[in-house]
Amino acid sequence: MPAGKCVAIANESAPLDGLTGQRLFQSETQIKSSIFKMAKVSKNSVSQAIISEDEQGQRLDNYLLKICKGVPKSHVYRIVRSGEIRVNGKRADVSYRLQIGDVLRIPPIRIAVREEEIVAGAEIKAELPVAYEDEAILVVDKPSGIAVHGGSGVSFGVIEALRRQRPQASFLELAHRLDRETSGLLLIGKKRSALVALHDMFRDGSVGGNGRGADKRYLVLVKGRWMDPLRSVKLPLLKYLLPSGERRVRVADEGKASHTVFRLISRWESYSLLEAELKSGRTHQIRVHCAHLGYPIAGDEKYGDFVLNKSLPKEGLKRMFLHAWKISFPHPISGKPMALEAPLPDVLEGFLQQLSSKQKQDYGQKI
Repeated sequence: MPAGKCVAIANESAPLDGLTGQRLFQSETQIKSSIFKMAKVSKNSVSQAIISEDEQGQRLDNYLLKICKGVPKSHVYRIVRSGEIRVNGKRADVSYRLQIGDVLRIPPIRIAVREEEIVAGAEIKAELPVAYEDEAILVVDKPSGIAVHGGSGVSFGVIEALRRQRPQASFLELAHRLDRETSGLLLIGKKRSALVALHDMFRDGSVGGNGRGADKRYLVLVKGRWMDPLRSVKLPLLKYLLPSGERRVRVADEGKASHTVFRLISRWESYSLLEAELKSGRTHQIRVHCAHLGYPIAGDEKYGDFVLNKSLPKEGLKRMFLHAWKISFPHPISGKPMALEAPLPDVLEGFLQQLSSKQKQDYGQKI
């Protein structure tokens, strides 16, 4: 069996399983000759998966949720706890960490695949700009308005589109996330070893850094006249839910430690362009820190100035002005220093040009 492949087989000639009445799997020799790359869950027969190097280390529940798209979480957890999922012929807990060569027995599961999901995926074209790619990582310049993954009312995102566009890729996983409204550099691991290393880097960077962390910089336009050339903001952030169930974040003493360093780049009569350096990676961190300080991000529909936001589309800004423009990190495999940059999208650059034509700029290089 080729390295890095996960095999799934349903064999009508195999003997029946005594527990479910479904047919068991082919012999090891037959399995090794299979051409399947990913575990395929069947609604009519028992399936089997052999864990590869790329899948090792994952929790059992996370692995199953990944291959059982469309199946409710509650059902996945139920079949694990009932013993219908077997690992090497034995029951396993949902928190079990998969090892190379583990053999999973998966019962018949009906998976709901909605036609609109297929259509939504096709709408995210293959022209996602690639900022960098090698055998271990892929970096795309994500456009605003596209979620990084499906969920929360969005059936398809960047990662699902990439997997569909690259069916030959055995492994593609997000190394971090960007808000749907945010554009810019997004890292994807093409090997599990690279993904784990990237996760470690982001954690190292979030606690102050030791030379091995990832340095992430954003460009953000805020309402108001920001006066400090350099400002370090340490405000704890707490997640909460609105009555509608929508997720929000606010500054609260009982929240998690959060740290953003802001640098003033340009200032006009009523706007300021800032660079935001993330020292931690909390949900909506830059957006909430800016809003709490009284400098809401232009076009931010969750935490921004709603009166201002209504007027912005007429002035040419129909999105949030937040862009992940730079990232520096050691390559997760070779350790080579990496420094990538994504220029401001044309619509954001154009809005700054228009702003400079209408308002006096009193700080920074003229735009």
